[in-house]
Order: sequence, then structure tokens, then C-alpha cells
Amino acid sequence: MLRTPQIASRNHRGAMRFCEHAVRLANIALAAIGRVMSDALILQWVHATTRMVEVVGIAVLLAGAIYSGIRFAHDLRGIVAAQAFRNLRANLGRSILLGLELLVAADIINTVAIEPSLESVAVLAAIVAIRTFLSFSLELEIEGRWPWQRAAHERAAHDRKE
Repeated sequence: MLRTPQIASRNHRGAMRFCEHAVRLANIALAAIGRVMSDALILQWVHATTRMVEVVGIAVLLAGAIYSGIRFAHDLRGIVAAQAFRNLRANLGRSILLGLELLVAADIINTVAIEPSLESVAVLAAIVAIRTFLSFSLELEIEGRWPWQRAAHERAAHDRKE
């Protein structure tokens, strides 16, 4: 923890105090839960939470695909087919990105809380690397630029308005 009050602002110190209190409360809550619940029950609860996050991720993928298809059919009536196809790809890409983020979160919960072994961490690292590559590729496909170029692009657009 940083101990530089002459540099830290009042807001920063307040945020640090808030975080320290939040961590203390979380530790107290976990200790209380640990006394009440057995390890097996906690493991079942974490496993169920992981499955729920996975189901939500899959539902987002399916709902996004259905929404994108319906939107594409609607757009075909009003705009040029090439633009409707670009919109379809962008909408589908966004739903895939969101679904992948939820699935990665479920994998992280599963690896950290349920199966904390070196093999499961290696598998998680591979999955996260593949999904990160897919996310970057989809972002490039949707936006036409890399994710880290967004701020410069938005600044340039803001400067043009002024």
C-alpha cells in the first residue's frame, strides 16, 4: 500500500480507505460464511454460480444471433444490402464479444475456486489467450481499428467537432 500522503489527493486517500474497509468486511463475511457453511456446500454454490454464468453467456450468444438475424431482415427492406450485411456482422460480433466475456468469467471462477491445479490454470491460460485473440479480431472487424486506438480516434472526432 502506498504511504505518500503528500502526493495522494484527498479523493485518492478516501478511495483507499473505502477499499480497505471493503476488504475487511469481505473477510469478515467470508469467515462468517465459512463457519456456517461447510466446504462442500460452498463448493456446490460456487459450481452452481459458474454454471449460471455459463448459461447466461450462451443465452447472450443465442439471443444476439437471433436479434442480429431479425435486424438484418428488417434492414434489408430499408437500406442497401451491403450496409445491412455490415450491420449484421457488427451486431453479431458485439453479441459474440459479450458472450465470450461471460464465458471467460465462468472459466476464471471455475479455475480459481473449483479446480485450482496447475493443469487447469494452463488450460485457462490457453482459453483466455484464444478468446482474447478472437475478441481483438472481432473488435477490429466491427470498429475497423484496434481496441487501443479507440481513445485517439474519439479524441480526433471530438477535435473535429470543435
